[in-house]
Amino acid sequence: MTRPGPARAVVLDIEGTTSSTAHVHEVLFPYARERLRKWVADHEDEAKDVLRETRDQLRLEGAPDDDAAAIRALERWSDEDRKAAPLKRLQGMIWAEGFAKGEVSGHVYPDTLDALREWKLREVPVYVYSSGSVQAQRLWFAHTQFGDLRRWLGGHFDITTAGPKREADSYHVIADGIGVPAEEILFVSDLVQELDAARQANWRTALVSRPEEDPGDTSGQGLETEPAHPVFADLLSVALA
Repeated sequence: MTRPGPARAVVLDIEGTTSSTAHVHEVLFPYARERLRKWVADHEDEAKDVLRETRDQLRLEGAPDDDAAAIRALERWSDEDRKAAPLKRLQGMIWAEGFAKGEVSGHVYPDTLDALREWKLREVPVYVYSSGSVQAQRLWFAHTQFGDLRRWLGGHFDITTAGPKREADSYHVIADGIGVPAEEILFVSDLVQELDAARQANWRTALVSRPEEDPGDTSGQGLETEPAHPVFADLLSVALA
Protein backbone atom coordinates (compact mmCIF):
# COMPACT_ATOMS: atom_id res chain seq x y z
CA MET A 1 0.00 0.00 0.00
CA THR A 2 1.24 3.49 -0.81
CA ARG A 3 1.87 5.55 2.32
CA PRO A 4 1.50 9.36 2.20
CA GLY A 5 4.98 10.02 3.61
CA PRO A 6 7.04 12.98 2.43
CA ALA A 7 5.81 14.32 -0.89
CA ARG A 8 7.09 17.00 -3.23
CA ALA A 9 3.58 18.31 -3.92
CA VAL A 10 0.12 17.97 -2.37
CA VAL A 11 -3.19 18.23 -4.22
CA LEU A 12 -6.36 18.75 -2.18
CA ASP A 13 -10.03 18.15 -2.86
CA ILE A 14 -12.37 20.77 -1.35
CA GLU A 15 -15.78 19.38 -0.33
CA GLY A 16 -15.40 17.12 2.71
CA THR A 17 -11.61 17.52 2.67
CA THR A 18 -10.60 21.13 3.22
CA SER A 19 -14.12 22.38 3.76
CA SER A 20 -17.65 21.59 4.81
CA THR A 21 -19.75 19.80 2.19
CA ALA A 22 -22.86 21.21 3.84
CA HIS A 23 -21.67 24.78 3.28
CA VAL A 24 -21.34 24.12 -0.46
CA HIS A 25 -24.65 22.30 -0.86
CA GLU A 26 -26.74 24.29 1.59
CA VAL A 27 -25.36 27.79 0.95
CA LEU A 28 -23.50 28.23 -2.33
CA PHE A 29 -25.47 25.90 -4.62
CA PRO A 30 -28.88 27.33 -3.60
CA TYR A 31 -27.52 30.87 -3.90
CA ALA A 32 -26.50 30.29 -7.53
CA ARG A 33 -29.62 28.29 -8.38
CA GLU A 34 -32.00 30.98 -7.15
CA ARG A 35 -30.25 33.65 -9.21
CA LEU A 36 -29.36 31.65 -12.32
CA ARG A 37 -32.11 32.71 -14.73
CA LYS A 38 -32.09 36.40 -13.75
CA TRP A 39 -28.29 36.56 -13.71
CA VAL A 40 -28.09 35.25 -17.28
CA ALA A 41 -30.72 37.78 -18.40
CA ASP A 42 -28.89 40.65 -16.69
CA HIS A 43 -25.39 39.67 -17.92
CA GLU A 44 -25.84 38.83 -21.59
CA ASP A 45 -22.22 39.42 -22.61
CA GLU A 46 -20.74 37.45 -19.71
CA ALA A 47 -23.21 34.59 -20.12
CA LYS A 48 -23.01 34.16 -23.90
CA ASP A 49 -20.13 31.66 -23.85
CA VAL A 50 -21.86 29.60 -21.16
CA LEU A 51 -25.05 29.49 -23.22
CA ARG A 52 -23.10 28.57 -26.35
CA GLU A 53 -21.34 25.68 -24.60
CA THR A 54 -24.66 24.52 -23.15
CA ARG A 55 -26.32 24.63 -26.57
CA ASP A 56 -23.40 22.60 -27.99
CA GLN A 57 -23.94 19.96 -25.30
CA LEU A 58 -27.67 19.83 -25.93
CA ARG A 59 -27.05 19.44 -29.66
CA LEU A 60 -24.82 16.43 -28.95
CA GLU A 61 -27.63 14.96 -26.85
CA GLY A 62 -30.17 15.54 -29.63
CA ALA A 63 -32.15 18.01 -27.53
CA PRO A 64 -33.50 21.48 -28.46
CA ASP A 65 -30.57 23.88 -28.42
CA ASP A 66 -31.89 27.44 -28.32
CA ASP A 67 -31.10 29.84 -25.46
CA ALA A 68 -34.34 29.10 -23.61
CA ALA A 69 -33.57 25.38 -23.71
CA ALA A 70 -30.02 26.10 -22.56
CA ILE A 71 -31.24 28.00 -19.50
CA ARG A 72 -33.66 25.21 -18.63
CA ALA A 73 -30.83 22.71 -19.00
CA LEU A 74 -28.57 24.72 -16.71
CA GLU A 75 -31.31 24.83 -14.09
CA ARG A 76 -31.88 21.09 -14.44
CA TRP A 77 -28.16 20.35 -14.22
CA SER A 78 -27.98 22.47 -11.08
CA ASP A 79 -30.84 20.50 -9.51
CA GLU A 80 -29.06 17.26 -10.44
CA ASP A 81 -25.64 18.53 -9.24
CA ARG A 82 -24.32 17.61 -12.67
CA LYS A 83 -20.60 18.21 -13.15
CA ALA A 84 -21.12 20.08 -16.40
CA ALA A 85 -18.41 22.57 -17.35
CA PRO A 86 -20.72 25.42 -18.45
CA LEU A 87 -22.77 25.12 -15.26
CA LYS A 88 -19.63 25.19 -13.11
CA ARG A 89 -18.41 28.28 -14.96
CA LEU A 90 -21.77 30.02 -14.51
CA GLN A 91 -21.94 29.17 -10.82
CA GLY A 92 -18.48 30.67 -10.40
CA MET A 93 -19.58 33.95 -11.99
CA ILE A 94 -22.70 34.16 -9.84
CA TRP A 95 -20.71 33.40 -6.69
CA ALA A 96 -18.15 36.06 -7.64
CA GLU A 97 -20.91 38.65 -7.44
CA GLY A 98 -22.14 37.19 -4.15
CA PHE A 99 -18.65 37.23 -2.62
CA ALA A 100 -18.13 40.82 -3.76
CA LYS A 101 -21.40 41.85 -2.12
CA GLY A 102 -20.63 39.94 1.07
CA GLU A 103 -23.74 37.78 0.61
CA VAL A 104 -21.82 34.48 0.65
CA SER A 105 -18.46 33.29 1.96
CA GLY A 106 -16.16 30.30 1.74
CA HIS A 107 -15.38 27.85 4.53
CA VAL A 108 -12.39 25.81 5.64
CA TYR A 109 -11.98 23.56 8.64
CA PRO A 110 -9.49 24.96 11.23
CA ASP A 111 -7.15 21.99 10.71
CA THR A 112 -6.95 22.92 7.01
CA LEU A 113 -5.23 26.18 7.90
CA ASP A 114 -2.88 24.32 10.26
CA ALA A 115 -2.06 21.80 7.53
CA LEU A 116 -1.35 24.52 4.97
CA ARG A 117 1.06 26.14 7.41
CA GLU A 118 2.79 22.81 8.05
CA TRP A 119 3.27 22.11 4.34
CA LYS A 120 4.54 25.67 3.89
CA LEU A 121 7.15 25.09 6.59
CA ARG A 122 8.24 21.95 4.75
CA GLU A 123 8.34 23.89 1.45
CA VAL A 124 5.82 21.52 -0.10
CA PRO A 125 3.56 23.32 -2.61
CA VAL A 126 -0.17 22.74 -2.24
CA TYR A 127 -2.66 22.73 -5.12
CA VAL A 128 -6.43 22.37 -5.29
CA TYR A 129 -8.40 20.07 -7.62
CA SER A 130 -12.17 20.37 -7.53
CA SER A 131 -15.15 19.98 -9.83
CA GLY A 132 -15.93 23.63 -9.08
CA SER A 133 -14.36 26.07 -11.54
CA VAL A 134 -10.90 27.50 -10.91
CA GLN A 135 -12.55 30.90 -10.54
CA ALA A 136 -14.93 29.55 -7.89
CA GLN A 137 -12.06 27.87 -6.03
CA ARG A 138 -10.07 31.11 -5.86
CA LEU A 139 -13.10 33.02 -4.63
CA TRP A 140 -13.77 30.34 -2.03
CA PHE A 141 -10.29 30.51 -0.53
CA ALA A 142 -10.18 34.30 -0.79
CA HIS A 143 -13.29 34.66 1.39
CA THR A 144 -12.98 32.15 4.24
CA GLN A 145 -13.72 32.71 7.92
CA PHE A 146 -9.93 32.97 8.35
CA GLY A 147 -9.54 35.57 5.64
CA ASP A 148 -7.75 35.23 2.29
CA LEU A 149 -5.86 31.91 2.12
CA ARG A 150 -4.77 32.11 -1.50
CA ARG A 151 -1.16 32.83 -0.49
CA TRP A 152 -0.94 29.27 0.84
CA LEU A 153 -1.89 27.70 -2.50
CA GLY A 154 0.30 27.11 -5.52
CA GLY A 155 -2.45 26.67 -8.11
CA HIS A 156 -5.84 25.28 -9.03
CA PHE A 157 -7.27 22.61 -11.35
CA ASP A 158 -10.88 21.82 -12.29
CA ILE A 159 -12.75 19.49 -14.63
CA THR A 160 -12.26 21.86 -17.57
CA THR A 161 -8.49 22.19 -17.09
CA ALA A 162 -7.66 18.63 -16.00
CA GLY A 163 -10.69 16.41 -16.63
CA PRO A 164 -13.10 14.35 -14.49
CA LYS A 165 -11.92 13.53 -10.99
CA ARG A 166 -12.65 9.82 -11.30
CA GLU A 167 -10.46 9.30 -14.39
CA ALA A 168 -6.75 8.51 -14.13
CA ASP A 169 -5.88 10.63 -17.17
CA SER A 170 -6.86 13.75 -15.24
CA TYR A 171 -4.13 13.11 -12.71
CA HIS A 172 -1.55 12.68 -15.48
CA VAL A 173 -2.57 16.12 -16.75
CA ILE A 174 -2.13 17.68 -13.31
CA ALA A 175 1.25 16.01 -12.75
CA ASP A 176 2.46 17.44 -16.05
CA GLY A 177 1.03 20.84 -15.09
CA ILE A 178 2.86 21.08 -11.77
CA GLY A 179 6.02 19.43 -13.04
CA VAL A 180 6.39 16.82 -10.30
CA PRO A 181 6.69 13.05 -10.91
CA ALA A 182 3.40 11.25 -10.20
CA GLU A 183 4.87 9.04 -7.49
CA GLU A 184 5.92 12.15 -5.54
CA ILE A 185 2.46 13.79 -5.51
CA LEU A 186 -0.01 13.22 -2.67
CA PHE A 187 -3.73 13.54 -3.42
CA VAL A 188 -6.08 13.99 -0.47
CA SER A 189 -9.83 13.49 -0.81
CA ASP A 190 -12.84 12.17 1.07
CA LEU A 191 -13.98 10.04 -1.89
CA VAL A 192 -12.52 6.60 -2.55
CA GLN A 193 -13.41 6.70 -6.25
CA GLU A 194 -11.29 9.82 -6.78
CA LEU A 195 -8.41 8.33 -4.81
CA ASP A 196 -8.64 5.13 -6.85
CA ALA A 197 -8.20 7.17 -10.05
CA ALA A 198 -5.20 8.97 -8.58
CA ARG A 199 -3.64 5.66 -7.56
CA GLN A 200 -4.09 4.38 -11.11
CA ALA A 201 -1.98 7.38 -12.17
CA ASN A 202 0.69 6.29 -9.65
CA TRP A 203 -0.01 9.09 -7.16
CA ARG A 204 0.19 8.75 -3.40
CA THR A 205 -3.17 8.99 -1.69
CA ALA A 206 -4.80 9.77 1.64
CA LEU A 207 -8.46 9.50 2.59
CA VAL A 208 -9.86 12.14 4.96
CA SER A 209 -12.83 10.74 6.88
CA ARG A 210 -14.17 13.52 9.06
CA PRO A 211 -16.70 12.58 11.77
CA GLU A 212 -18.86 15.58 10.80
CA GLU A 213 -19.02 14.53 7.13
CA ASP A 214 -21.05 11.82 5.38
CA PRO A 215 -18.54 9.00 4.75
CA GLY A 216 -20.06 8.33 1.32
CA ASP A 217 -19.13 5.20 -0.62
CA THR A 218 -16.13 3.59 1.05
CA SER A 219 -16.34 0.34 -0.92
CA GLY A 220 -12.91 -1.20 -1.20
CA GLN A 221 -11.78 0.25 2.11
CA GLY A 222 -11.11 -2.35 4.77
CA LEU A 223 -11.58 -5.35 2.48
CA GLU A 224 -7.84 -6.00 2.32
CA THR A 225 -5.40 -6.59 5.17
CA GLU A 226 -4.92 -2.82 5.08
CA PRO A 227 -7.29 -0.25 3.56
CA ALA A 228 -6.69 0.77 -0.06
CA HIS A 229 -5.89 4.32 1.04
CA PRO A 230 -4.46 5.50 4.38
CA VAL A 231 -7.26 7.06 6.46
CA PHE A 232 -7.02 10.26 8.52
CA ALA A 233 -9.50 12.19 10.61
CA ASP A 234 -8.35 15.61 9.41
CA LEU A 235 -5.86 17.39 7.16
CA LEU A 236 -3.33 18.24 9.85
CA SER A 237 -2.95 14.54 10.58
CA VAL A 238 -2.12 14.02 6.90
CA ALA A 239 0.40 16.85 6.91
CA LEU A 240 2.16 15.46 9.99
CA ALA A 241 2.20 11.84 8.79
